[in-house]
Amino acid sequence: MNALRQEIRACRLCADRFAQTETAHEPRPVVWFRPGTPILVAGQAPGARVHESGRPFTDPSGDRLRHWLGIGEAVFYDRDRVSIVPMAFCFPGYDARNADLPPPAICRKTWHDRVMQDLGRVPLTVLVGGHAHKFHLGARGSVTDTVRNWRDHAPRVFALPHPSWRNTAWLKKNPWFEAELLPVLRTRVQEVLND
Repeated sequence: MNALRQEIRACRLCADRFAQTETAHEPRPVVWFRPGTPILVAGQAPGARVHESGRPFTDPSGDRLRHWLGIGEAVFYDRDRVSIVPMAFCFPGYDARNADLPPPAICRKTWHDRVMQDLGRVPLTVLVGGHAHKFHLGARGSVTDTVRNWRDHAPRVFALPHPSWRNTAWLKKNPWFEAELLPVLRTRVQEVLND
């Protein structure tokens, strides 16, 4: 493991912040990237299940995301093929209403420029959720508008909604996502994996 990944894995910047959440958990950075991979999945932050497992997207959101990409777990978790870099490497915790807290900005400010430099030029970046859209694209509009304008960034970048079950209604309201965007994304995934 290179020095940067070791540094991130040892990070405890948010220990006091996490101790004050409803979950009162310890930091556990989930580090899943390697320079030279053809695909970067840029997400938001690990959830509670990922915090427990130590592997990104080990939940129903991950199942849906892998379906969207058209790849199985073996490819998705192969660090030589897919890097997964969220806006925060640790589970941010829940608030008093049991809602997900946003990714702490200090994580992005501390690590992301170094991680992106370490990764180098990636042939395909898949942006998962609004936080990733804002950071990587400078998006200012809604998630729907950013995803609807996917052709503006393809074939190198695809912006997706978060694959959470909470977005099932969004998927029903926006059938063009599965009919138009996903076939092109799946083709591009296979192109970069086979290149």
